[in-house]
Parts: sequence; C-alpha cells; structure tokens
Amino acid sequence: MSADGAIGPITTLRIVAAVVERSDGRHLLVRKRGTHAFMQVGGKIEPGEEPLAALVREFEEEVGVRIETADIESLGRFGAPAANEPDHVVDAYAYRVRLRPGTEIAVQAELEELVWIDPADPVASYPIAPLSRDLLTAAGH
Repeated sequence: MSADGAIGPITTLRIVAAVVERSDGRHLLVRKRGTHAFMQVGGKIEPGEEPLAALVREFEEEVGVRIETADIESLGRFGAPAANEPDHVVDAYAYRVRLRPGTEIAVQAELEELVWIDPADPVASYPIAPLSRDLLTAAGH
C-alpha cells in the first residue's frame, strides 16, 4: 500500500492446479519450501505452453509421477488471491487427477511437505490456500 493509501498494481499469475484424488477418496495437498499454506500440485504456465501440458510437467516435477490424460478431468478456470505472493492473484486452470491404485507420491523440486486430507472435512492444523478451498468445493466436497 502506498503512502496515500492506494493499493499497488495487482499481478495475475496463469497457473494450473490439480485436485489429486487417491483411490481411498483422500486428496493431496502440498506445501512449497519457505511457505506456510498448503495447496494443490501445480504451478505457473510457461509462455506458449498449453495448460494441460503444464499440468503434466508440473505434476512430474513436483511429485515424481507422469500422469496420463485418461486420468485427468477439467474442472474449469478459477480465480483467487495468490497464497504466497502479496499483490498477486491466480488465474487457474484446474483439473481433477485420479491416481491409479498403488501410485507412490513423493515431494520433489520446491516442495517441502505433503498431506492427504479428507475432502469432506478439510479442517486441519495447517493453513489451506484460498484457491485450494474453492477447488475442493468444485470437486464436489
């Protein structure tokens, strides 16, 4: 905020986000190193990159799994305040990813921690990003 009380310019980040569902119905949330909010796997769309290609790339980079398009369902586009970047909003292409039984997920790249939550009762002792709450609702929970 400036000295005259005006809010500075807002930057929009084009991202992808995956609502990841395990075969037991639990959903994956991850936390990036140096941040406090848990959110879906995903990230920024590179210039010239299609959202679905960005999702496949980010998923493999962040949790070490190459997902198949047959396991991906579009949930639409969502906007929300960015959880970890002040004066930023996200324009998110959201997808549901259903993991095949036995798929092993491990934090990689910039991720520090992961949790599996009950989407019907996502109350937790950790903060959840605004977009993540909206996506859990959109996924039917």
